[in-house]
Amino acid sequence: MAARALLIAEILRGYLGTQRALRRAPIADVLAGIRASPRSDRELPPDAAAEARHLASAVVRTLALLPGDTRCLARSLVLTRLLARRGIPATLVIGARTVPDFLAHAWVEHEGRAVLAPGDGSFARLAEL
Repeated sequence: MAARALLIAEILRGYLGTQRALRRAPIADVLAGIRASPRSDRELPPDAAAEARHLASAVVRTLALLPGDTRCLARSLVLTRLLARRGIPATLVIGARTVPDFLAHAWVEHEGRAVLAPGDGSFARLAEL
């Protein structure tokens, strides 16, 4: 139970920190700061993919309870922060579609596999950060 509470607190701190950072800097700079976290040089966990999926699930469940903008970009940035702190490499992907209406979406991948939902398959990859 204590580990769960610590993870929730880490997610909430990450959310508040990334929201604050996005008001001051472009997303590329925010990501650079996230990835330069003090623990990012840790050894890769033995089952990094499972850990990434677990953290993604925790981020989605926790942020769903908050008011405000906790959609895909916020979730992706918070998850990227958690993964970086654990030494797990991740790619933030931003995609878009134009039909039937324009819509953008962000998700996180680890070793080329989505750990946050990449949408319904209709999003073309615009950027990988």
